[in-house]
Amino acid sequence: MYERILVVCTGNICRSPIAEIVLRDALTRAGKQPDVRSAGVGALVDHPAEDMAIELMQNRGLDLSSHRAKQANVSLCRWAELVLVMEPHHREALGDIDPAVRGKTFLLGHWQKQDVPDPYKRSKAVWDDALQRIDDGVAAWVQRL
Repeated sequence: MYERILVVCTGNICRSPIAEIVLRDALTRAGKQPDVRSAGVGALVDHPAEDMAIELMQNRGLDLSSHRAKQANVSLCRWAELVLVMEPHHREALGDIDPAVRGKTFLLGHWQKQDVPDPYKRSKAVWDDALQRIDDGVAAWVQRL
Protein backbone atom coordinates (compact mmCIF):
# COMPACT_ATOMS: atom_id res chain seq x y z
CA MET A 1 0.00 0.00 0.00
CA TYR A 2 1.24 3.40 -0.90
CA GLU A 3 0.81 5.66 2.11
CA ARG A 4 1.88 8.98 0.54
CA ILE A 5 -0.02 9.85 -2.64
CA LEU A 6 0.23 13.10 -4.57
CA VAL A 7 -2.50 14.05 -7.06
CA VAL A 8 -1.55 16.64 -9.68
CA CYS A 9 -3.31 18.78 -12.27
CA THR A 10 -2.56 22.21 -13.69
CA GLY A 11 -3.85 24.91 -11.34
CA ASN A 12 -4.68 22.77 -8.27
CA ILE A 13 -8.12 24.37 -7.99
CA CYS A 14 -10.37 21.90 -9.89
CA ARG A 15 -9.39 18.32 -10.67
CA SER A 16 -6.60 17.50 -8.24
CA PRO A 17 -8.37 18.85 -5.12
CA ILE A 18 -11.46 16.84 -6.05
CA ALA A 19 -9.38 13.72 -6.72
CA GLU A 20 -7.44 14.25 -3.48
CA ILE A 21 -10.54 14.37 -1.29
CA VAL A 22 -12.37 11.58 -3.19
CA LEU A 23 -9.31 9.29 -3.06
CA ARG A 24 -8.70 9.99 0.63
CA ASP A 25 -12.37 9.29 1.41
CA ALA A 26 -12.43 6.07 -0.62
CA LEU A 27 -9.21 4.73 0.92
CA THR A 28 -10.36 5.64 4.41
CA ARG A 29 -13.67 3.82 3.84
CA ALA A 30 -11.57 0.83 2.68
CA GLY A 31 -9.81 0.80 6.06
CA LYS A 32 -6.59 2.50 4.97
CA GLN A 33 -5.00 5.59 6.50
CA PRO A 34 -3.43 7.36 3.52
CA ASP A 35 -1.73 10.73 3.39
CA VAL A 36 -3.12 12.18 0.16
CA ARG A 37 -2.11 15.64 -1.04
CA SER A 38 -2.53 17.61 -4.23
CA ALA A 39 -0.60 20.20 -6.21
CA GLY A 40 -0.47 21.83 -9.61
CA VAL A 41 2.25 22.10 -12.23
CA GLY A 42 1.13 25.69 -12.81
CA ALA A 43 -0.66 26.23 -9.52
CA LEU A 44 -2.67 29.30 -8.70
CA VAL A 45 -0.84 29.35 -5.37
CA ASP A 46 -3.03 29.99 -2.32
CA HIS A 47 -6.24 30.22 -4.36
CA PRO A 48 -9.20 28.25 -3.03
CA ALA A 49 -10.81 25.45 -4.97
CA GLU A 50 -13.23 26.57 -7.68
CA ASP A 51 -16.80 27.13 -6.49
CA MET A 52 -18.09 24.28 -8.66
CA ALA A 53 -15.52 21.89 -7.17
CA ILE A 54 -16.59 22.90 -3.66
CA GLU A 55 -20.26 22.48 -4.58
CA LEU A 56 -19.77 19.05 -6.16
CA MET A 57 -17.95 17.84 -3.06
CA GLN A 58 -20.51 19.40 -0.69
CA ASN A 59 -23.15 17.35 -2.50
CA ARG A 60 -21.22 14.27 -1.30
CA GLY A 61 -20.71 15.54 2.22
CA LEU A 62 -17.03 16.32 1.56
CA ASP A 63 -15.55 19.71 2.43
CA LEU A 64 -13.11 21.43 0.07
CA SER A 65 -13.61 24.91 1.55
CA SER A 66 -10.23 25.01 3.29
CA HIS A 67 -8.25 23.92 0.20
CA ARG A 68 -5.53 26.29 -1.00
CA ALA A 69 -3.60 25.61 -4.20
CA LYS A 70 0.02 24.47 -3.96
CA GLN A 71 2.75 24.35 -6.57
CA ALA A 72 4.30 20.97 -7.34
CA ASN A 73 7.97 21.01 -6.38
CA VAL A 74 10.90 18.67 -5.81
CA SER A 75 10.07 18.25 -2.13
CA LEU A 76 6.48 17.13 -2.81
CA CYS A 77 7.58 14.87 -5.66
CA ARG A 78 10.11 13.13 -3.43
CA TRP A 79 7.66 12.92 -0.51
CA ALA A 80 5.17 10.97 -2.64
CA GLU A 81 5.34 7.23 -3.10
CA LEU A 82 2.77 7.41 -5.91
CA VAL A 83 1.86 10.38 -8.10
CA LEU A 84 -1.41 10.47 -10.04
CA VAL A 85 -1.90 13.03 -12.82
CA MET A 86 -4.87 14.05 -14.95
CA GLU A 87 -3.19 14.30 -18.37
CA PRO A 88 0.09 13.14 -19.94
CA HIS A 89 1.52 16.66 -20.06
CA HIS A 90 1.35 16.79 -16.25
CA ARG A 91 3.68 13.79 -16.09
CA GLU A 92 6.09 15.56 -18.44
CA ALA A 93 5.96 18.78 -16.40
CA LEU A 94 6.65 16.86 -13.19
CA GLY A 95 9.58 15.12 -14.86
CA ASP A 96 11.00 18.56 -15.62
CA ILE A 97 10.59 19.55 -11.96
CA ASP A 98 12.17 16.32 -10.67
CA PRO A 99 13.33 13.59 -13.09
CA ALA A 100 13.22 11.04 -10.24
CA VAL A 101 9.40 11.25 -10.17
CA ARG A 102 8.92 9.68 -13.61
CA GLY A 103 8.91 6.07 -12.45
CA LYS A 104 6.16 6.58 -9.90
CA THR A 105 3.84 8.84 -11.90
CA PHE A 106 0.71 7.49 -13.59
CA LEU A 107 -2.51 8.83 -15.01
CA LEU A 108 -5.42 8.77 -12.57
CA GLY A 109 -7.31 7.16 -15.45
CA HIS A 110 -4.47 4.71 -16.19
CA TRP A 111 -6.65 1.61 -15.86
CA GLN A 112 -9.40 3.10 -18.03
CA LYS A 113 -6.90 4.51 -20.52
CA GLN A 114 -8.45 7.96 -20.21
CA ASP A 115 -7.48 11.49 -19.25
CA VAL A 116 -9.47 13.83 -17.05
CA PRO A 117 -10.02 16.98 -19.17
CA ASP A 118 -9.86 20.34 -17.40
CA PRO A 119 -13.34 21.65 -16.49
CA TYR A 120 -12.07 25.13 -15.53
CA LYS A 121 -14.51 27.82 -16.69
CA ARG A 122 -16.55 25.20 -18.55
CA SER A 123 -20.16 24.03 -18.35
CA LYS A 124 -21.64 21.91 -15.57
CA ALA A 125 -21.76 18.98 -18.03
CA VAL A 126 -17.96 19.17 -18.43
CA TRP A 127 -17.56 19.25 -14.63
CA ASP A 128 -19.86 16.23 -14.28
CA ASP A 129 -17.83 14.35 -16.91
CA ALA A 130 -14.56 15.21 -15.13
CA LEU A 131 -16.00 14.07 -11.81
CA GLN A 132 -17.16 10.77 -13.33
CA ARG A 133 -13.68 10.19 -14.76
CA ILE A 134 -12.14 11.01 -11.38
CA ASP A 135 -14.55 8.59 -9.67
CA ASP A 136 -13.69 5.85 -12.18
CA GLY A 137 -9.96 6.41 -11.76
CA VAL A 138 -10.16 6.50 -7.97
CA ALA A 139 -12.23 3.30 -7.86
CA ALA A 140 -9.71 1.48 -10.05
CA TRP A 141 -6.72 2.66 -7.98
CA VAL A 142 -8.40 1.83 -4.67
CA GLN A 143 -8.86 -1.76 -5.87
CA ARG A 144 -5.14 -1.97 -6.55
CA LEU A 145 -3.91 -0.18 -3.44
